[in-house]
Order: sequence, then structure tokens, then C-alpha cells
Amino acid sequence: MNRLKTIIFSSLITLLFASIIFAFVISDTHSNQTDVSSVTSTNRPDTNEQQKKNDDITITRRNIITQTVAEISPAVVGINVTEIRQYRDIFSMDPFWRYWFGDRVYNQQIKSLGSGAIISSDGYILTNDHVAGNAVEAIVTLTDGSQYKAKIVGTDPVSDICLLKINAKNLPYIKLGSSGNIMIGEWVIALGNPFGLFDINDKPTVTVGVISATGMNLGVANNRYYVNMIQTDAAINSGNSGGPLINAVGELIGMNTLIFTPQGSAGNVGVGFAIPVNKLKKVINELKEKGKVDRDFWTGLNILTVDEQMAKTYNLKSSRGVIITQVAKNSPAQKAGLQVEDIILAINDFRINNENTMIGILQEFRTGETIELKILRNEDYITKKILLEKR
Repeated sequence: MNRLKTIIFSSLITLLFASIIFAFVISDTHSNQTDVSSVTSTNRPDTNEQQKKNDDITITRRNIITQTVAEISPAVVGINVTEIRQYRDIFSMDPFWRYWFGDRVYNQQIKSLGSGAIISSDGYILTNDHVAGNAVEAIVTLTDGSQYKAKIVGTDPVSDICLLKINAKNLPYIKLGSSGNIMIGEWVIALGNPFGLFDINDKPTVTVGVISATGMNLGVANNRYYVNMIQTDAAINSGNSGGPLINAVGELIGMNTLIFTPQGSAGNVGVGFAIPVNKLKKVINELKEKGKVDRDFWTGLNILTVDEQMAKTYNLKSSRGVIITQVAKNSPAQKAGLQVEDIILAINDFRINNENTMIGILQEFRTGETIELKILRNEDYITKKILLEKR
């Protein structure tokens, strides 16, 4: 009996001791969990604070460029053009074949694309003549995906400027700035439709660069004269033609038109050119009023480019300029007192490099205007004024 009591008592003591140990372990585990939770809570950033940081980062990512792009993009359009071009088959190149079988001429439908900028809320659109000047159909696509058939208000192949019009109202548009106060090195934005990428999502492609140079006289290409051009390193590629060149505050300062591509290379190499907006304004007004630009004037001059031999003969510092070889009788040039062997160095503020430059610069003026020529005559620098009379 005593032995049984001893066994029961020992069992109770063991059970009590086990209960105490178990309670201690449970309490310690709970304490550790609480501590970990407390640490985690302490180290976790406050949700509102994190949101504020995200907002601050977003704000710092927004700058004058991104804001301008957001404002201007809806006024940029893609233009899809259909032209009809004529061509002769290979047999018609032969005079014998043409004599017996006639001249076989065929019409070929050509599709191309380009860019444009809406410049008024009622649907006037600016682009290049080489984009849409010969179009039989021009479809303009806006950034909301809507499409319109455009009509040609007027086009000027000489300056490569074309004005279109679509039947729409309350459109977003780009304000015309000034190219007279452009600063070399200032930020510019080129927007457009390179390689037809606008068609993918109805949004213009954006490239950013700086003004590299101004007053670039590039001469003639395909009977188009590119004078006083703006140079930029903003990437311009095929399809960008006609798109706007924008300054940082969202003003149109030029129309992207040309790229320089060295032999053996393709695409953009950082040398692009835009027609300055001051020239665009002048031509736009004429196209609205007359549908064309009036350059039906004459000077009565025959000229030659000054070469190195002429420069030595006339003791010139360089071979820039043109020499007058003939002055027509009763012509504006004769009335102005110009003479054979006069060397023309500049017209107004435009420097003359060669024949092409002078012809191109003359296209900047209109019938009835008076221009001032800087002349070298017998080692004396003089100026003469010519009235550009109707031909």
C-alpha cells in the first residue's frame, strides 16, 4: 500500500513538472513571435510615406521636354499618300520602236508616307511638297485614330512646302514660333512618322536633340532650293519629312525636311535639316491666298561661279561668289547699274557661295520686291539695289 502511494505521488510530481516546462516553452515562443512582429513593423516603411516618395520621383521625371511632348503630340499627324506616276517601257526608249509602234506610256500608282503638323483648329496641316504635293489622294491620321481625306490648298515645289486642309473643327494645333531668335545648342524636339511607325499605335515618334547650326544654304535638289535651313542632331529618318521641329516651350520653329546621309551609310547620322518657321509663315499665307507662290520676276543677269583662277585674277580672298558675265538690255540689273565683271558676294543678309546658292536665295524673294546686292568692283565694295520686275 505504501509502495502504491509512493508511485502515485511520483507520477503526480512528474506530471506537474512537465506542465510547468510546457507552459514556459509556449510563453517563450509567443514572446519571440511578438518581438519579430514588432521588429518587422518597425522596419516596414509607412505606406503613405512610400507613396509620397513615388510621387516625388514621378514629379522629378517630368520636365519641360516631357510636358511639351504631351501637349504637342496630339497635333502631329501621319500622312499616307497615293501618287500616279508615268513611265515608259524599255522598248519605248528606242527611237525606231517609237517610230513604228508608238510611245507606250503607263500610269503607275505609287504609295508613300510622311508626317504633318496641324497648325490651326479648323484643320490646316503643314507638310513638305515632296510628301504630298503631287498626291491624288492624301489620308491624314490623327492620334485618336480618326482618318480624314485631305485636299491640297496649295503647294510650292521650289521651297518644298505644302499646305493641306481637312474637314474638321476644334482640333489640337501647334503654335508657330519664330526662327529669328533660335539659339545654337538649345533643346529641340522632332516628332513624326518615321518608317510608318505612326500606323502601329497612332502616335508620333519623338526624338530630342539640339540646334546644331542655322543659316545653312544647301543648294538645290530635285529643283527644290534649300536655303537658310536649320540643322539639328535630333534623329530624323525616312517618313519624318513634314513633321514639326519644336522648341522646349512647344512652339513650332521648323519643318523637318532633309537628312545628310554619307555614301555607304543608311538612316540618321545626326545631321538633319528643317525649313525655318519664318519662311513657312510667308509661304503659308501665299498658299492660302493664291494657292501658289509668285516668283515671276527676272533680273537680266548671267553669272558664273567664281573659281580659284578667277579669285587669283581679281585678287580675291576666297573663291566664294559669282561673277556677272552678261547684263541684258533694259533689264532690272542694267537699271540698277550692275556691270559685267562685277562680283556678287551677298544678297541682303545671304552670303553667295556659287551659282546654285544665288539662284536659291533669289527664290526667297517675290515679284515687286527690292533686293540689295553687295558687289566687288575694281577692288571696291559697293551696294546696288534691284527691283525684281515681273518677267
